[in-house]
Amino acid sequence: MKIIQPSTPQEWQQYYDLRWRILRAPWNQPRGSEQDPTDQDAFHVFILSDDDQPLGAGRMHFVDDKTVQIRYMAVDNSAQRQGIGNILMNTLESEARINGAERVILNARDTALQFYLKNGYLILEKGEILFDNLPHTKMEKIFI
Repeated sequence: MKIIQPSTPQEWQQYYDLRWRILRAPWNQPRGSEQDPTDQDAFHVFILSDDDQPLGAGRMHFVDDKTVQIRYMAVDNSAQRQGIGNILMNTLESEARINGAERVILNARDTALQFYLKNGYLILEKGEILFDNLPHTKMEKIFI
């Protein structure tokens, strides 16, 4: 397994393809909807198998001097429940701490709520409903 920051055109293509396949395609969202303007300033984590198959992706960006937001967490269906999500979270949180963050916020799909609770996140409030049927919950974790 390799934990990288995507850098080559092929890695970026694989990275965005994974985000689209897991986070957008099941809801009939077009390619390109898995990206946003803050991608340019974000820290990205990409996990590949030993034979370079995409396993997981995620990213974080600063929303203010002390707060980062984690977004676009995606684990390939074939790699679910193998610790990939935990590796992504640990890598993103470590980078946040190194860069002075004191707080992480995120909008969890309700289907992933237990994952974030197990990783020390607290529920703030109900969030938006994406694609008319995908409820989210606003969560945070404060670094002590």
